[in-house]
Amino acid sequence: MTLKPLMDRLIVEPEELEQKTESGIIIPDTAKEKPQQGKVIAVGDDVESIKEGDRVVFEKYAGNEIKLDDKKYVILKEDEVLAKIVD
Repeated sequence: MTLKPLMDRLIVEPEELEQKTESGIIIPDTAKEKPQQGKVIAVGDDVESIKEGDRVVFEKYAGNEIKLDDKKYVILKEDEVLAKIVD
């Protein structure tokens, strides 16, 4: 199944955070912070400054989380993206 975002929306696959601390303590799922960055999977027709494949930073509680084919995605508005990650 494929998702196509409408208007100024984009679909981001969040990047999972490290599951253990530097000292080796494993962090349980209930204590993990929400991801704030990810890879753009698809963009709507009205999105101008972001393209598929970009890595972006977004607001912590922005967008709507969905699960499709056992993967988690976030549907965001373009203005909820704070920055692009440039390698």
